[in-house]
Amino acid sequence: MMPGLKAGFELNARLEADSEPLMWLGLCELRIMNDSRWPWLILVPQRPGIEEVHDLTPLDQAMLTFECNTVAQALKKSTDCTKINTGALGNIVRQLHVHVIARSEGDAGWPGPVWGYGMREPYKRSDLHGFCEKIRSALQ
Repeated sequence: MMPGLKAGFELNARLEADSEPLMWLGLCELRIMNDSRWPWLILVPQRPGIEEVHDLTPLDQAMLTFECNTVAQALKKSTDCTKINTGALGNIVRQLHVHVIARSEGDAGWPGPVWGYGMREPYKRSDLHGFCEKIRSALQ
């Protein structure tokens, strides 16, 4: 079992296919959406069978809020973006996960949402590695 993985927890196959693992936080695995058009992070609480924030215990809800805020601040600091978008939709992937996306005026699809806009543009490995290092550094 991977470090930090909770018994019975399995990452949704689509989340695994569309994103890359970055690091473990207290409650969540932090992942990077593999779409170079936007700096886009995903937090996945390591709890089996959870679809909604209100399905979490009160303590886990507080931890999720703390981790989302910490990640959003690090993303803002490392990208100098105009706006941070945070959302937990779950209409396609039911497993609870929270998107934290850095948006800037003039980016692909601005000011509309990122979902459904064009085709995903995967990172070059070197660019993905560089973005990972920026986020890790901003989180320290």
